[in-house]
Amino acid sequence: MTENAPNSAEFTEFRPEARAPRGFADKRASQIAVERRLIARVSEVYESFGFEALQTSAFEYADALGKFLPDADRPNVGVFSLQDDDDQWMALRYDHTAPLARFAAQNWDTLPKPFRRYAFGPVWRNEKPGPGRLREFMQCDADTVGTDRPEADAEIIALAVAGFRANALPTVLKINNRKLLNGLLSALGADSPAQQMGVLRAIDKLDRLGLEGVELLLGGGRKDESGDFTKGAGLSDKAIAAVLGFVAAGRDSAGGQAERGAVLEKLAAVLSESAEGQAGLEDLSRISTALTGLGVSEAEAIFDPSIVRGLEYYTGPVFEAELLMETRDEKGNLVRFGSVGGGGRYDDLVARFTGERVPATGFSFGVSRLAAALALAEEGAIQAVRGPIVIIAFSESDMGEYFRLAADIRAAGLAVEVYLGRSGMKAQMKYADRRLSPAVVMLGGDELANNTVTIKDLDQGRLLASQITDNKEWREARPGQVTLPRAEAINHLKSIVNS
Repeated sequence: MTENAPNSAEFTEFRPEARAPRGFADKRASQIAVERRLIARVSEVYESFGFEALQTSAFEYADALGKFLPDADRPNVGVFSLQDDDDQWMALRYDHTAPLARFAAQNWDTLPKPFRRYAFGPVWRNEKPGPGRLREFMQCDADTVGTDRPEADAEIIALAVAGFRANALPTVLKINNRKLLNGLLSALGADSPAQQMGVLRAIDKLDRLGLEGVELLLGGGRKDESGDFTKGAGLSDKAIAAVLGFVAAGRDSAGGQAERGAVLEKLAAVLSESAEGQAGLEDLSRISTALTGLGVSEAEAIFDPSIVRGLEYYTGPVFEAELLMETRDEKGNLVRFGSVGGGGRYDDLVARFTGERVPATGFSFGVSRLAAALALAEEGAIQAVRGPIVIIAFSESDMGEYFRLAADIRAAGLAVEVYLGRSGMKAQMKYADRRLSPAVVMLGGDELANNTVTIKDLDQGRLLASQITDNKEWREARPGQVTLPRAEAINHLKSIVNS
């Protein structure tokens, strides 16, 4: 025992409770595999659009993050931070956009412009955790920095649509424009920040409360089913009618989703007196033309005036991806995931560093949220990850033979392991079954003497065993098990793994 090694008395005096920190989750192979697959497919889409990969560090200086740091004296508000030995505060990144803004500002003179990059990895939020709300999760972003063309926004929307297509995820991209909302507020004469926020919050509740609920929140207020009262924005009847006309522009006469061109026509009537609103409509018109050219259908990307997101930094078009796949929890209750990604135009972010406005637009896939949705999908999209082939260890003296065979199998491109526990045959078979191994390989005394191997196809064995009701018959039949020359072992194992 080394000098610093703990003794048994220390373990009996203090035994910490084995627990994961709140808001952080352990992931096993099946969930990791789904997240990797999502990221790989989305990354392939990003690269097909000409975006280059960029990896920034997990930590950024806290003063570079901005959004979550309203109080400079408390740099851990919203983020996880620490003070370095030079007294500067560093914080774990809360998204991939703030690091991009810092990187672009730091390297602007040498970057190709526009600069198109994608990034993926974990992000961290120091927020109160809850159901479906983690403090650590995966995101996969793509952004274009250095162009103010609406066509750049359209391209971001198109690659988001292509990313969802690549993963066979039924979604719809909902698009609005901050300029339309600003134009609406201006036309209403809503000058106070409190009233403006009241209007925007009411619009944001359209999906949940419908037009009737929004109307109440725009006026005097609304009482919910529990009796709680929410004070309204206090608009006049004329102003309320204008807002309802604005949010209803996304619907056709039958109550369904209106086509992009029809939405623009309706909004033009509502915003006819607003120069900023008209500029926003021009942006969306050019986006619509580009989306058509990019092959994005009316069903995949829609104009929805009720989308209100990221008001603190989005400056133009905003996008939100809604998952249309039905998901249910373990009790069969319907679970609505709603937004699984979003983005928009943020022309002011880089200016925090340079003092100069640099236009930018981007989209972020909520990888962890999508993986969680797939875990609950009725299709059973997440499957347990297949384990390796397992070589049964019968004898200590033959371990060299087991490892030689494992090396041959591995060289043929198959995953394999030699069982390294100290259990008997029955426990080793149970181990292989729990690993979802496709096969076990047995090298006993007879096999070694005859230069043969015994291979048990576990999948076939499970199938055949389910058709045998008599225990004696099962033992005699040994379903899925064959003995063959060692030279034929690898081809037989390949046929099992690839079946």
